[in-house]
Amino acid sequence: MDEVIQVTQWLSSITPRKKAKLFFFTTHADAPSPMVGSNDVDTHEETQLPLATTVALHNFKNIDEFLKKKVNTFSCYNVIENEITKTDYEYLRFYSACKYLDVVPPFLDLEKISAIQNKFEMTDEERDYRLLLDSADLVLEQVCDSLKPAGVSQMWTALREDRNLIRGVKTIDIIGFFVDPNPTGIKECLFFFIVRFLQKADKINRVNTNRLERLIAQCDESSSCEEGKTIDFIIDSLRFYPTELYPFGFCLIMCVIEGRDGAMQEIEKTMEISRHLGMITHTEKNPTRETIELVKKELMKPKYQFYSSFTCWFMSHGDSNSMVLADGETIEREWFLTSFPDISTFQLKPKVFFMVSCRGANKFSLKGDEFEGQSATCDYYDIGSALIRNRMLDITDSVRDISYVQPMMDTLVAYSTILDHLSGRANTHGSIYVDRACVLMSENISRGRSLTEILEHLSQDLHEILQETMDGDRIVYKQACHYDSFFRKTLKLPYTRHPKEDVHSAPQ
Repeated sequence: MDEVIQVTQWLSSITPRKKAKLFFFTTHADAPSPMVGSNDVDTHEETQLPLATTVALHNFKNIDEFLKKKVNTFSCYNVIENEITKTDYEYLRFYSACKYLDVVPPFLDLEKISAIQNKFEMTDEERDYRLLLDSADLVLEQVCDSLKPAGVSQMWTALREDRNLIRGVKTIDIIGFFVDPNPTGIKECLFFFIVRFLQKADKINRVNTNRLERLIAQCDESSSCEEGKTIDFIIDSLRFYPTELYPFGFCLIMCVIEGRDGAMQEIEKTMEISRHLGMITHTEKNPTRETIELVKKELMKPKYQFYSSFTCWFMSHGDSNSMVLADGETIEREWFLTSFPDISTFQLKPKVFFMVSCRGANKFSLKGDEFEGQSATCDYYDIGSALIRNRMLDITDSVRDISYVQPMMDTLVAYSTILDHLSGRANTHGSIYVDRACVLMSENISRGRSLTEILEHLSQDLHEILQETMDGDRIVYKQACHYDSFFRKTLKLPYTRHPKEDVHSAPQ
């Protein structure tokens, strides 16, 4: 059959709503880098003009033409070995979006997809199409599905009233002030236009969504939300780190085995819980400084841009400032923690570090320790909420910026013990902290708990356990763990475990 006819039949089989979503996923705002051709970002017209004309004319002609162009480009594309191009990235995104929406063209060359995945050095686990979907776009899709056409129309009206933001933007004028979003697929096109416009204007990204939340907050709840949804529910969905679908993220496990009883048990537990959470896992036993440098170099490869989060377990002996590696060399804990968050592939994504080692030799011994409760009173609670609001600063958009981000932002560091204190171990099972952390995370799958909630529960649980020294004089003591958070959103554990059996990948 003629290819033109095939493409036409394929487009005619796709509903308008799915066409709008396919366009949205295919014009993803953030492409991986470094890549050949990565400087050729999508033009303003390419990503927004088809949406604007579709909304204005109630006609999907321009979106159809865009999708035809993509298909033709991929049809003529020759995969070049060892050189990752922008088209490689676009091909994978297009395929994953089609797979997700169940509209894969029957004529799409899956062998090319497999060849591109080879260039990205993807493992069998990483060839799951769900890895290639951008989790932030999936959250935005869910927000769109939660809004009625009237709600999106109200967002549009609120956006149009911000004259400083829309001044001089031609696509805004194409749509006009008053919009009828009721025809099938038009609501989606208008919502996705608003999102891509705010992204291009550098007002929102995968972490900073305040500007979008404010537009939604101006909607009338009775007319704007689908059944069972509320404005608060929709806004709350934007305040979590986007980690939709499989995998939940990439997990790196580093464990020094030499001289650490139960270390293999630590590895087994952390591997089990990471896989249970739906993470793709890599383990390094007995790491050295060279190992760490090689891992950092590996994580800078383009394929890691597709991951939505990063977790690292580092288990070894240590003291207040450093950790002992397998060869006896020590590394500064601060150096380790500050070198990983700066890796570009995980920028604007949650990064969690579990640092499991002693941070000194002190023990919170129970024998002879007495503590007196202390209390303090003040009149802070007498301050009325209205008075507080009146004393607050009026922070305008002109003094806000989301372009520059401190490297440690979106990072959480969980310590197995507090500074200058021991981290307890069991002879056969290894770190007690690792054991309890894995148990609590496993128990809270599908409960909608956030990671920080679990860490707070872990702090309570661990501090109830009586431990004793394994050498020298018998001393009974307690261990206290804590965490430092630079999170800007909430990181929730996945509601559903995504087992390996669910994988649907391109042919090898």
